[in-house]
Amino acid sequence: MFDSFPKQRPELPEKIRAIYEKQYKQNREGGSAASSVSQKLESWLHKMVAADVDKIHSFATLEIGAGTLNHLQYEQSSEYDIVEPFLSLFEDSERLKYIRNVYDDIADIQEVAVYDRIISIATFEHVLNLPEVVEKSKKLLKQDGVLRVSIPNEGSFLWTLGWRLTTGLEFAIKYRANYAHMMRNGHVNNAQEIEDVLKYYFNTIKVKYFGLGPVFSLYRFYECRNK
Repeated sequence: MFDSFPKQRPELPEKIRAIYEKQYKQNREGGSAASSVSQKLESWLHKMVAADVDKIHSFATLEIGAGTLNHLQYEQSSEYDIVEPFLSLFEDSERLKYIRNVYDDIADIQEVAVYDRIISIATFEHVLNLPEVVEKSKKLLKQDGVLRVSIPNEGSFLWTLGWRLTTGLEFAIKYRANYAHMMRNGHVNNAQEIEDVLKYYFNTIKVKYFGLGPVFSLYRFYECRNK
């Protein structure tokens, strides 16, 4: 099942490469009308991931793909580490003071069984070497630890229709360019591929949908344990 990994990221047209970082950060921060609507919907992703803890807690937590640190609106811990290779997304954030350790790559974390929780919000669809990341996550979790992952329902009709009518339309009007190039470059894994990888490494998987099952949903949430 892992023959397609690691994935290859499609090249972006030169016109889109020039605005990629600005557009990506704007989307993560809800900096436009369409992305602001998306951010409101995406609050479900954050709320599901944070549902197992109080807003302020002390569980050792690692967030994979922390981006602009926007998940810290939903939970904070005295032992909160992040994996995020794009320094420009968070280097000026006031929330950086709540982060204990910053890693460019999950492979840089040498310890084993150190986290109560590993979390990820709208990131696993972007990861080229997803099986390696999930396997490493399993090693970093304590025996009773949990991996909590929320993702867009990439590959479904409803998800595709959703972005085409919001962010995609806004992007086309603003830049006279096709947002599908951004999506293909960013979302290298669909939701079913992500689920298959999670099920391969973890014994117990619980899934919830923002919608009606795997087909007619915008988002998915997974709780993964080894017991």
